[in-house]
Parts: sequence; structure tokens; C-alpha cells
Amino acid sequence: MRTVLVSGAGIAGLATAYWLRRRGFAPTVVERAPGIRPGGQAIDVRGVALDVLDRMDVLGEARRLRTRMRGMSMLDSAGEELWRSTEKTFSSGRLDSADIELLRDDLTALLHERTGRGVEYLYGDSIAALHEEPDGVRVAFDSGRSRTFDLVVGADGLRSTVRRLAFAPEAECLRHLDAYVAVFSTDNFLGLEDWQVWLQDDGATYCVYPARGNGELRATLGFRSGPLAYDHRDIEGQKALLQKSLEHLGWETPKLLAAMWRAPDFYFDAMAQVHLDRWTTGRVALVGDAGYCPSPLSGQGTGLALVGAYVLADELGRADTGHAAAFERYEARMRPFVARNQALVRAVSSGPADEEAIDSAKNAIALDG
Repeated sequence: MRTVLVSGAGIAGLATAYWLRRRGFAPTVVERAPGIRPGGQAIDVRGVALDVLDRMDVLGEARRLRTRMRGMSMLDSAGEELWRSTEKTFSSGRLDSADIELLRDDLTALLHERTGRGVEYLYGDSIAALHEEPDGVRVAFDSGRSRTFDLVVGADGLRSTVRRLAFAPEAECLRHLDAYVAVFSTDNFLGLEDWQVWLQDDGATYCVYPARGNGELRATLGFRSGPLAYDHRDIEGQKALLQKSLEHLGWETPKLLAAMWRAPDFYFDAMAQVHLDRWTTGRVALVGDAGYCPSPLSGQGTGLALVGAYVLADELGRADTGHAAAFERYEARMRPFVARNQALVRAVSSGPADEEAIDSAKNAIALDG
């Protein structure tokens, strides 16, 4: 049985492991965190990505777990309401859409459960080096262990280690979008009930919405800035950046920033896209944000991850070809889909994504290619 190391236990990595196991491979997932990561924002699953969930037999459960917003309010920087809608929210689009929005950690829990016993997990470890050999890839881990796999898949996100080791330095493939975003959870001190609130000025914005039966809040905070030099491992330093950038805002901002300092699941990074000439080299491939992050502004990162995992495994599972030909077909099938979805960022440069543009992009690939 052919072995594959998948780096990253997020949506892309879990979906890749699932489909590879279904195609007869023996997947091993390595994850730097001690387990499946908690927290995260509400994410969208649209168009053909829904078909991927259906083929995994989790679509019904994903629909059950979807967010249940009744609408949203937009506030100015002082906290005065500018307008409200009971037809759509900025995070999910139209509330009567067949697409679904659910919490990231709910989807990762579903995918992790579906991988079953046929997937090995190495938690608390990461890839330190890759050495391609004639019959496989020898992988050195941070823990000091070393193993050889037939193939390696980088599904390790925007700051991908696999991409840095096998493809290009980060600076050569990240296209910064002049903004930063943070996500965390806290108790529902606002008493929101299935209602989303946005507050913004020219340089900063945030969104809060209830989750878990209105028992907690998920907060997404952002500010505009060119590339900043900061330590990606220094969580307290990142919180200080958010504090400085948002503390001038009114309404409940002081309470929200105080909750940020206590949050155990804080995430912070740049709004950026990944652009590469190739997503495969030798025996190594990239899936999801590691290879073609569209940025959260597109709302299609989850869709690209799910579809990319399916297409890669589909091509590798064809018995009549080797991995090199499979990688070529994976790239050929995914390139137009990725391009259409990354282009959505241009449609949201001055506001929420245009619904017609989203509808066109989310179905721009056939799963049975």
C-alpha cells in the first residue's frame, strides 16, 4: 500500500487524508498542535464543495450544524447603527441560499471523525526537512524521528512548511492584500441572539456573532496595513497589534479587546493570497491554502481546500498512471477553478463579494473530470 504524509490537520489535510484512504493509500497526518485545533471563524461551503461533503456522507450533518443568523447590523465607528438586514449577512451572503455557513471547528470535527481508523496521526510534531529519493521522500521531523513516504502533501496553510522546503520562500509566493485579521471566541457578553454585528471605519473593522446556541461569541477583528514585521509565534505581540489598531473604536470595543487578551484560541495573520507556477514537484504536492490561498476575503478558502483534496486523490487513485501524470492532471483540473476564486478578491475590494461573481466561481469545476 502506498504511503502518503499529509502535513496539517485542518480542513485541507483532513479531507486529503479521507480521500486518499478511500483511494487505497495509507495516509499519515502530522500536525504541530497537540490535537485538532479548536476555534476559528464561521466558514462558507458553496457550490461544488457541497458535492464533496455529500460524497463524504457528511453534508446532512454539516447542514444541521450550520449557523442560524436572522440578519446583521452595520455600525459606524462610534457604535451608531447605519443599517440592518434580515436577508443577508456579510459572512454568509443571502440567508435563503442553499450554501451553508458553519463554524470551522465543527467542520474539522466532522472530517476528523470521517477519516476513521485508517489514518495515522502524529500530533505535536512538524516536518523539519524533506529529502527526495528514487523511491520516496525521506522526512525528518522536529521530534528527531525520520521516516520515508511514497508521497508528501502540504496542506499546512498560508505559512506552509512544505511549500517553504520544497517550492519557494514565503516572500516569493505570498501576495499581501494590505490587511490583517484575527479570530477568537469569548462568552456572549453582548447577549446577541442569532444576530451578527459589524463595526467599521476607514482603517479598522470587526464582526461579532453568537455561536453554540448563543452561548458564546466568535469575533473577527481586522485592520488595514501594509506588510508588518512581527513574530508569527508571539501571540501576545499580535494581540498588542490589534489593541493598538482598534482601541480608538467606540461601542463595545473596550470589552471586546479585553476579552481578546483572555482568549485561548486566538488566531492572527495577514490577508494574503498564495500564487505559484506549480503546486507539485517530484513526489510533493500542495493542497488548499498552502498552494493557492484565495484569502478570507474571497469566502472560498474552504471550497478550494475541499475540492483540491478530492481532485488530487481522484487523480492519484487512477491505477493506470504514476504520481507524475496524476500531479499534472490535478494541476490542469484545478487551475481554472483556483483562478476564478482568487479573482473574487477584486470583487470585494470595496465591499462584500458580488453574489453573481460568487455563483460563477463556486461551480467552475466538474468533480468527475
